[in-house]
Amino acid sequence: MKLSALDLFSIGIGPSSSHTVGPMRAARLFIEELRGQEVLERTRRVRAELFGSLGATGRGHGSDQAVVLGLTGEDPETVDTATAGQAFRAVLEEGKLNLAGSRRIGFNSAEDLILHRRKALPYHPNGMAFTAFDDGGIPVLERTFYSVGGGFVVDESAAGADRISADRTSVPYPFSTAAELLEQCARTGKPVSGIMLANELSWRTESELRRELLRIWVVMQECVANGCDSEGVLPGGLRVRRRAPQLFKELTEADAAADPLRAMGWVNLFALAVNEENAAGGRIVTAPTNGAAGIVPAVLHYYVKFVPGADDDGVIRFLLTAAAIGILFKENASISGAEVGCQGEVGSACSMAAGALCEVLGGSPQQVEKAAEMGIEHNLGLTCDPVGGLVQVPCIERNAIASIKAINSARLALSGDCGHIVSLDQAIRTMRDTGADMKSKYKETSRGGLAVNVPVNVTEC
Repeated sequence: MKLSALDLFSIGIGPSSSHTVGPMRAARLFIEELRGQEVLERTRRVRAELFGSLGATGRGHGSDQAVVLGLTGEDPETVDTATAGQAFRAVLEEGKLNLAGSRRIGFNSAEDLILHRRKALPYHPNGMAFTAFDDGGIPVLERTFYSVGGGFVVDESAAGADRISADRTSVPYPFSTAAELLEQCARTGKPVSGIMLANELSWRTESELRRELLRIWVVMQECVANGCDSEGVLPGGLRVRRRAPQLFKELTEADAAADPLRAMGWVNLFALAVNEENAAGGRIVTAPTNGAAGIVPAVLHYYVKFVPGADDDGVIRFLLTAAAIGILFKENASISGAEVGCQGEVGSACSMAAGALCEVLGGSPQQVEKAAEMGIEHNLGLTCDPVGGLVQVPCIERNAIASIKAINSARLALSGDCGHIVSLDQAIRTMRDTGADMKSKYKETSRGGLAVNVPVNVTEC
């Protein structure tokens, strides 16, 4: 294990971790290197080029806006989501960019922000190239970055090793597969969350970890609340109407005893609220991606609302367990829709939520592993085909469906002797292989599936 739970769960901006959060971080890394190389003051022009999936669906995913804001020094965790769009439009209209937040340079979006719709860079579908020029038009710095899913960004030197963290911190209970994780649990008698907790203490104190995880939970709750309060139509041209406010009204006013599926309605609400906020460019917890950001919060809200005895300790155990499972996907396959399709986003999140819920409901490590396996097994082959290049259709509903699937996976894993034929490691390996076999048109390019069979007027993808 080389990743922390706080790497998997990070606070950012919608609508996409790989297409919005990653590009903003990459642009920020570029200006930080301009400073480090002491060429920031010599820079008179910056050109950003987006390739592969970023070029194909970047406008619908807000990649262009993210890059520009990143070049001004904005960070996904702290950027003002209410004014981000306005700030981006001002740069385009004025033709001026406040580079690194310290110096204004000319910016021609037609020449300095290029989305290559059918060109790709090696190593990963989400490639970006940044070039800084001096007043003579001579390049002073050129860098290539890849947004590899979940907001993670690597430069060209790390290509091929993008599934693991460069952090070499020694942890007491290392694991890189589910089998190794179960061995650590068996040897120590610790639950999955206990193994993760012990490893997390290699980076920070328990009180610091607790504070940060509960902060993540607070942001998840705020996201749901914002989604329930915000009415209207989502941006982007599809005219998708927000459903969370009406559903919230129906659930709060309905006779609880009269609806045997009331809990399911609340889970749907939690997921829809989060992903509608994500589609609107709101504040989101990447879990482990933005396109699948509603699943872990929805199932965690289900635990808190419907499970007797749920408390903050349970919330922390839930998030730690989910992170342990997410690490397995990140290290052994991918959480990038552009690399393996939506099975890598929604499938991974469903698996994480299923295993986490299983643990806080009293499941053994073996049952947690089984729940997580079912969560991904029944999402294998899921394509990423956003209509209009927007993280809306089918993405929003898909989170609600997967949240219910995660709860059912946990329940099934808790019944019986937990004997099963397919292991989590085998399912993750299958997901990776399936993604490799999947045609690129089904991997976040909007050139296949629903994206071409649903007629829309949106042409920016």
